[in-house]
Amino acid sequence: MLSFGTPAMAGDNAPIVIKFSHVVADSTPKGQGALMFQKLVKERMGDRVKVEVYPNSSLYGDGKEMEALLLGDVQMLAPSLAKFDKYNEAIQIFDLPFLFDDLAAVDRFQASDEGRQLLNSMEDKGILGLGYWHNGMKQLSANKALHEPKDARGLKFRVQASNVLDEQFKELRAVPRKMSFAEVYQGLQTGVVNGAENPWSNIYSQKFYEVQDYITESNHGVLDYMLITNAKFWNGLPEDVRGELSEILDEVTASVNDQARAINDHDRQAIIDAGTSEIIELTPEQREDWREALRPVWKKFEGQIGADLIKAAETANSAG
Repeated sequence: MLSFGTPAMAGDNAPIVIKFSHVVADSTPKGQGALMFQKLVKERMGDRVKVEVYPNSSLYGDGKEMEALLLGDVQMLAPSLAKFDKYNEAIQIFDLPFLFDDLAAVDRFQASDEGRQLLNSMEDKGILGLGYWHNGMKQLSANKALHEPKDARGLKFRVQASNVLDEQFKELRAVPRKMSFAEVYQGLQTGVVNGAENPWSNIYSQKFYEVQDYITESNHGVLDYMLITNAKFWNGLPEDVRGELSEILDEVTASVNDQARAINDHDRQAIIDAGTSEIIELTPEQREDWREALRPVWKKFEGQIGADLIKAAETANSAG
C-alpha cells in the first residue's frame, strides 16, 4: 500500500492509490462526481493511478473522515463546507443563512479571488482544496408547516457540526441537534428531531420526504462541498501525475456543478409526485422576513469571517 507521504516511492508497477470516501449516496451530485473521477482516471491514466470510491459512510462517517485524511488513511474527501470552521473560520461564510440569493451567486463568489483563496487557506494544516462541488440550495423540512420564522419555534432541527448552523436555529428559537448524516432518517422517523435542512437531492435520495410532512422551499443556504486532499500526499505526487489529475478534476467539477442543478430539479419533482410532503413556496416578501430574522447571525460571526468577505459575497448577488 502506498504511503501517503511518498507517492513517488510506490515502485514502477504499484499504482498510486487514491481512496475517495464520502457519506452520501452514489445518485447524488457528489456521488456521481466521485464515480466520474474514478472512471476518467482509469481511462486516461491506466494502471498508474487507482481511485477507490467508498460512498454512504461505508469507510468513514461524518465524524471520522477528516481525521482519516490527515492521517493519510484516505487521500480525497468532499466534505460539506460546514466542516471546516476549526481549520479556517472564514469558510463559515457559506453557512450564513440567506446570504446568497441563488446558486448563480454562489458560483460568482466561489470563482472570485476571495473564493479561490479559501481553497488554499488550510494548506499549513495539511488540507488542500482542489475545487468546490455543488449539492444545491438548502430547503427546510419539518413535521409542521414553516411559512414564517416564528413557525420554527420549539422544533428540534438536525444540524451539521457547525457553530453558524447551531446559531441559525437558536435565532429562530428552535433547538439544534447535531447528528451524523447517516442517522438523520431514523432521527426524523422516531421524533428525536422534528426537522432538517437539505438540498432536494439529499431529501430525495435519503427518503427524508417519507418522514417529513412539509418542505419549505426556502433556498436559505448553500450545501456545497470542498473537494480536498491531503496536502503532503498531493504535493508529493510526480508533477505529471498531479497535472493530469488536476485536469480531470477541473472537468469533473464542471460536470458535477451542472449535474447538481439537474438532479435537484428532478428530485424536487419526484418528491412532489410522491405526494407525501406538502411543498411550501415562499413569496419574495416572506423570504425577506426570514432573511431579516436571521441577519443577526451574520453580525455574530462577522468578527470570525471578516466583514470584507461577507461584503464580497453580498456583491455576488447583484453581479448577475
